[in-house]
Amino acid sequence: MKRKHFLNCDVAGFTYYDGPVVFGRLQPGAALQLVAEPENRYDPNAIAVYLEEHKLGFIPRSENKTISLLFEQGYGDIFEAYINRVSPDERPESQIGMVVYVKKR
Repeated sequence: MKRKHFLNCDVAGFTYYDGPVVFGRLQPGAALQLVAEPENRYDPNAIAVYLEEHKLGFIPRSENKTISLLFEQGYGDIFEAYINRVSPDERPESQIGMVVYVKKR
């Protein structure tokens, strides 16, 4: 097996960042980048979600503790993330779903 499922979630804070600006470019299967933000003043476990250089939001606070710990210990490169759902008719915080996998080494 090439990878293992780790997490499904919505992108939290979507309307506060670049999500609405790039909404037309968001498609299921698009690769996302995860970036730890340990200096985030609201949540030291924050993991930001990017599409190229555009910040879309975060992994929800309720889901970020384990992934944050792994980033902190230098294992951030084991993750790959993709958009798995675009739902324009949902409320903004539920419009973009994502899946995170752990890559096999």
